Amino acid sequence: MSTKRTDYITWDEYFMGVAILSGMRSKDPSTQVGACIVSNDNKILSMGYNGLPRGCSDDDFPWTKEGDPLENKYFYTTHSELNAILNYRGGSLEGSKLYVSLFPCNECAKAIIQSGIKTVVYDSDKYADTPSVIASKRMFDSSGVRYYQYQRTGREIQFSV
Repeated sequence: MSTKRTDYITWDEYFMGVAILSGMRSKDPSTQVGACIVSNDNKILSMGYNGLPRGCSDDDFPWTKEGDPLENKYFYTTHSELNAILNYRGGSLEGSKLYVSLFPCNECAKAIIQSGIKTVVYDSDKYADTPSVIASKRMFDSSGVRYYQYQRTGREIQFSV
């Protein structure tokens, strides 16, 4: 009798990997963020990445961060977390877990709380000192949404067949 593999990836590695891979679909030249929503029994419920709303051409809207407000991406793009919530076609997201490659902004935090997601696992927190992320953490703390940073293992993805 053979023994099972012991070097398989953890659930956190798996779902954060899916979130990061989802972010690679983003057309944004400066920031690619991905999100993956998971049920209590480790089933993927939805995914999303930052981009324009459905039906808006990636070629007809700006991708810059500066300049004329109507000519920068912030008025037009939807964040990965909100896209994942809106992409869900099932019932309730109550009690689910969100994996996201960048800590959620305050607007996404509101949607996360309202949708019933109870845990947020994030990779990067590079905007930790901004008012938006400070507000997110305050709302999460107040509403009982748990959050923790994903601990990278350094494992590389290798495909073998």
